[in-house]
Amino acid sequence: MSTTTGSTTTTGSTTTTGSTTTTGSATTTENGATTENGATTENGTSFVPAAETLGAVLAPGARPPRPSALSASLTFGWRAMLKIKHVPEQLFDVTAFPIMMTLMFTYLFGGALAGSPTEYLQFLLPGIMVTSVVMITMYTGVEVNKDIEKGVFDRFRTLPIWRPSTMVGYLLGDAVRYTMAATVILVVGLVLGFRPQGGVAGVLGAIALLVAFSFAFSWIWTMFGLLLRSEKSVMGVSMLVLFPLTFLSNVYVDPQTMPGWLQAFVGANPISHLVSAARSLMAGSPDTGEITWVLVCGAASIAVFGALTMRLYNRK
Repeated sequence: MSTTTGSTTTTGSTTTTGSTTTTGSATTTENGATTENGATTENGTSFVPAAETLGAVLAPGARPPRPSALSASLTFGWRAMLKIKHVPEQLFDVTAFPIMMTLMFTYLFGGALAGSPTEYLQFLLPGIMVTSVVMITMYTGVEVNKDIEKGVFDRFRTLPIWRPSTMVGYLLGDAVRYTMAATVILVVGLVLGFRPQGGVAGVLGAIALLVAFSFAFSWIWTMFGLLLRSEKSVMGVSMLVLFPLTFLSNVYVDPQTMPGWLQAFVGANPISHLVSAARSLMAGSPDTGEITWVLVCGAASIAVFGALTMRLYNRK
């Protein structure tokens, strides 16, 4: 049905006045301006329907509940694991690298420092496990920087999720990689003759402490991943920090043989405390002081660098 008048209100199929045609229920004035439930006006401007109308069309069902912080974090953690599935070469740093480090330092320094590689391995293996795992924490920041360059974070920020879940997801995925690296080193050590006096409980405790500390330590690299402009810059800064921390420590030799000024640095080095704690657990005589120091340091790292990371993330 079509009607034409000077000033008309219709509820039929079509109402036409002047040069304007509207479909559906509409109110049209003499000058052709649509004032209710129309699509356009005479001057071509768009009309936004009421919220109830859009809701009835676009969301006919109940809105799904907002995911919890744990659910969102686990989802992003699974996303990090799927990257390994599609690019298995990423496992090189948690398989080949730890094996190479263990074999190289055991047979390079074993005879000179302890009389035999097997004897030196009892001292070295907890330290080389810490070194290998802590070294690969830098790849967390590299992956964050890659996603920023691809524009993925722009999409993440629009999602109705707990904001830190994206970063926590990265670290949860990497925690699996840390566990894999520690397990590879332990297996190689057992084959070479390492015998932990602390038994299974001591070994599991040392690995758990190492993974927990590495999780906390990785927040430093997520901050740099957001702060720096390229993945090469992230790797460069990471190596600049990690090399002194891992080599100027008690991993390879007893600090008592070092100069006094270097002993002071080694004593304050968090990697040295982590190695001492891991050694005590594997030896079957847990050092409560060292374990507490490591846990407090890890909590402080999350509090400081986690806050800085989220501040950069929200402003990126």
